[in-house]
Amino acid sequence: MRPKLTDVAKEAGVSPTTVSRVINNYGYLSEETKNKVFQAMKKLNYQPNTVARSLHGKQTNLIGAIFPSVSNPFFGELIEKIENRLFLSGYKTILCNSADNREKERSYINMLIANQVDGIIAGAHNLGIKEYDQFGLPIISFDRYLSDNIPIVSSDNHQGGELAVQELYQNGARNIYLFASSNKPNSPTHRRRTGYLEAMAQLSLEPHVKDIPFEMLPSVKSLTIRQILSSEKIDGIFCTDDLTALIVLQQAKELGIKVPQELKVIGYDGTKFIQNYHPGLSTIEQPIEDIAQLLVELLLKRITDKKVQLEKHYMLPVKLIRSKSTSQFVD
Repeated sequence: MRPKLTDVAKEAGVSPTTVSRVINNYGYLSEETKNKVFQAMKKLNYQPNTVARSLHGKQTNLIGAIFPSVSNPFFGELIEKIENRLFLSGYKTILCNSADNREKERSYINMLIANQVDGIIAGAHNLGIKEYDQFGLPIISFDRYLSDNIPIVSSDNHQGGELAVQELYQNGARNIYLFASSNKPNSPTHRRRTGYLEAMAQLSLEPHVKDIPFEMLPSVKSLTIRQILSSEKIDGIFCTDDLTALIVLQQAKELGIKVPQELKVIGYDGTKFIQNYHPGLSTIEQPIEDIAQLLVELLLKRITDKKVQLEKHYMLPVKLIRSKSTSQFVD
């Protein structure tokens, strides 16, 4: 049975009021009394009720993080860095995996509000979630517009699309295709699409866009990509995520298409997982460490001072990591 505050008071030989004052660091108390209470709490494995503390105007030191999928290496690494930074700042993280489900995301928001979190970092990309702007809670968004009052942190997805096309073009590709994992206007990959389209126009090349949803089953995605490679004349492919790029490389190998001599491939995200285990893939690297740091710093500023003036959009640069999938001259 879960111990109660009264159990701690009995074990420590003090009143419940004294235990409450120790937990909330309220008023003068001797070190001897504090030690008695802390030892009793440790012995009974008593955990203070954070929701009850919030009702008395105390912070819960809980932060909600809403993201689409931790199975995606990019989100997995970003969430890990966010959680580490929050923990070092004295906060615990409640992780909510929203997928591409608007109702699931809305349900998680209401759950976080009910648990009196001190703030939210929102990184999902569902449309029409009005709850974010209804509670006056400190919120910072990753790569998505939520409302005029909620700052956005992102990398320069448009620049990333342009860099990818330029890398393929400079290495000889002319029939350059885009394999896009999303076509939602509020999705970061949509801005990668516009970067691709503008770069293709500047080079006077005909664009070729294939929508290959990220959530598509890998077996179906592999078959779809195989059919495209088999039926269309392609010498360059820009994938808006690294995992799709890896499937392209696998299918090209099975079809006997030489990379990069006959087909050049570049991905997007550049996580440590990709760099460590698939170093042959050229990719556009997002600054995950900097993104996590900025998200946490801005959120803590807003928690400390809800009236602090923040910029509407903080955009961080991306960079090209050139490897053997686009250039045969890379060691």
